Amino acid sequence: MSADFNIKPVGASVAAQFIEPAPDAAREAVPTQLPSDKAVTATDALGSVQNNADADNSRLSRQVVIDRAAASIVYQVVDSRTSYVVRQFPDEARLRALAYLRAQDIARQDNANRKTDLMA
Repeated sequence: MSADFNIKPVGASVAAQFIEPAPDAAREAVPTQLPSDKAVTATDALGSVQNNADADNSRLSRQVVIDRAAASIVYQVVDSRTSYVVRQFPDEARLRALAYLRAQDIARQDNANRKTDLMA
């Protein structure tokens, strides 16, 4: 039995289109005529809203840091212009908790390994 395995994509899923028929009330409704000052028209939403993820990602850099106190690997996304950490996993509170628990374990091991003479 082999210890490695591969995951290969089989193909893209196909989405079936389902066109729902209009309800009877909508087919029998009388068209509404509004004055031009009361009418509502759809705006060109694509022209005004720009979701350009590449512009934001160009100034972000990814870093991997080893936190020795917590004995953990930290993944960070840093803004190159300001050097501020935008995202981090695990977060600061989790790293502090890990460092505290690791220090407690080391202190417990030091106490267990200490050879003391209890006989007077």
